[in-house]
Amino acid sequence: MSRLRARLRTGERGSAVVEFVFVALVVFVPLVYLVVGFSAVQRGVFAATAAAREAGRALATAPDAVTGLARAERAAQLAVADQSVDAADVRLSYVPAGVACDGATDGWTPALAPGEEFSVCATVTVRVPLLPEFVDANTATGRFVVEIERYVDA
Repeated sequence: MSRLRARLRTGERGSAVVEFVFVALVVFVPLVYLVVGFSAVQRGVFAATAAAREAGRALATAPDAVTGLARAERAAQLAVADQSVDAADVRLSYVPAGVACDGATDGWTPALAPGEEFSVCATVTVRVPLLPEFVDANTATGRFVVEIERYVDA
């Protein structure tokens, strides 16, 4: 009986390594991919929110609309770059107060008149690792409501 046990024990030698490798491939690799993918999506959401906020602040403090739009574009690019997202993946749009970001029209720009209220919408394309480049349906949109000061020096 003891010889049979000894033979069975020697036959199982090294099986723990095989089981560990199998578990690592089946469980840990997809788990790591999920964590990396989730962090990429979260980084895109943070980038969209920060881009909208910084663009709105830059636009609200500008002396005129042309200068403000240029400042807003640059501020959004810097905010997106802070989150390690490609600056080419951000799109800014402006909507009047009470309009959703989905209803953004490309032709509307704020006048920056005292007391004006509008929203800045920043849409960022989120790139998930190991997905092909043509999969760009993953977007995150950030919104920031801007109210121009009512009492400003003219």
